[in-house]
Amino acid sequence: MTNEVLIRELRDALGDAHVLHLPEDLIAYEYDATIERARPDAVVFPGSTADVAAAVRIANTHDVPVVPRGSGTGLAGGAVPVQGGVVVAMTRMRRIVELNAANRIAVVEPGVINLDLQAACEPHGLRYAPDPSSQRICTIGGNVGTNAGGPHTLAHGSTVNHVLGVEVVLADGTATWLGGRQPDVPGPDLRGVFCGSEGTLGIVTQICVALTPLPHEVRTMLAIFDSVEAASEAVSAIISGGVVPVAVEMLDQEIIRIVEPQMHVGYPLDAGAVLLLEVEGLPEAVAADAERVVAACDAAGARELRVAESAEEREGLWEGRKGGIGAIGASSPNFYILDGVVPRTRLPEVMSQVNALADEYGFRCANIFHAGDGNLHPNIMFNELDEGATERVLELGGEIMRVCVEAGGSITGEHGIGLEKRSYMEWVFGEADLDSMERLRLAFGAGERFNPCKVLPTGHGCASGHAAELRGHLAAPGVYI
Repeated sequence: MTNEVLIRELRDALGDAHVLHLPEDLIAYEYDATIERARPDAVVFPGSTADVAAAVRIANTHDVPVVPRGSGTGLAGGAVPVQGGVVVAMTRMRRIVELNAANRIAVVEPGVINLDLQAACEPHGLRYAPDPSSQRICTIGGNVGTNAGGPHTLAHGSTVNHVLGVEVVLADGTATWLGGRQPDVPGPDLRGVFCGSEGTLGIVTQICVALTPLPHEVRTMLAIFDSVEAASEAVSAIISGGVVPVAVEMLDQEIIRIVEPQMHVGYPLDAGAVLLLEVEGLPEAVAADAERVVAACDAAGARELRVAESAEEREGLWEGRKGGIGAIGASSPNFYILDGVVPRTRLPEVMSQVNALADEYGFRCANIFHAGDGNLHPNIMFNELDEGATERVLELGGEIMRVCVEAGGSITGEHGIGLEKRSYMEWVFGEADLDSMERLRLAFGAGERFNPCKVLPTGHGCASGHAAELRGHLAAPGVYI
């Protein structure tokens, strides 16, 4: 069967307006928020679970892969269709099906924007706790796919801790629910398996999430240090002293000098690093915790500590953090954001190694990250028009990931594995572990049908290695296969 037949059948099933197939339309779907690219054969926009199931069955008939996609904000190449096929873009499925304040749950479609769910919960005195920095545009379905975190993961946990159940379309086009509407469902935790599976087991079409009450009081503080080392010492001192803030975010001097001129949030340009700290709870507990946080920062050498006195001041401090990645994008032709995890106590030496490697490769590196749980986000700035720059950036990224692993950390904290880091999986998992993961795909009937060449280091027809090693497999300039 030809590609024309595939397109015709998809259009018959979903409607002409909900299927893209012309090259000029497909360009926008050949990449996510990484620097990987590959073009699909078609993009479909289902409006219901039945539409998703129909698209999967048609793709099966033509023996082409299916790649789920949310808003395209993924940071590991997870939505890049490296073997072509059908991209299933979930952005039409954006209904909040149910918001049950009494039982503190919501049922949403996967295309619901994270911040829109937050806004819907607020009038009820509730919130959906996971808050990725991209929450203005990222979808709940994408958050489930990567088990996304965010600045408040330190205290509240990541997406999997707040998902009660998921409706999924499996490889044969059937739909079923995994989990339910309660925290504990008998049997194996298949709901948990789907959180973080990055679209390799099936497509999530509805999500039941747990909601939590808004805190009685929140206190947000900005601690200013002369060095990353001093700020890192403060992080360890705060948590070892018995306080677990809801957020401990660090910005180094490079990112401060990018953010402040654009956003004017009050970060001193001569600071070596700043910590954005937040505690919440009952007023008495917040006052006590804030006092201990201030004492730990003072002992670590903070030269200044500011406390937000109003909601507007608090939002201003957070604006600098959550808008930091966008500020980098406005100041550099291209940038590559990494996602490694290290023990908190190893932060100073790892940060030193990261910056030394960036200098060695000749790139600027801005660090803005979740210091409380050691989740690093080095941002390497470059210009893809410079000969060999992209390949060198990817090689540098691999070296930084190796530093994280050797420090006792991991290759991802919240962005997922995707295409970008699948060959690194062998650094942290043995052959038996990886074989078990492959068998899980087979148990769900997915095999290579859903999102091939992602997460696991091997796959039929997939080039070996990570993106830095794929440069010999270019189909066209900038298009990795």
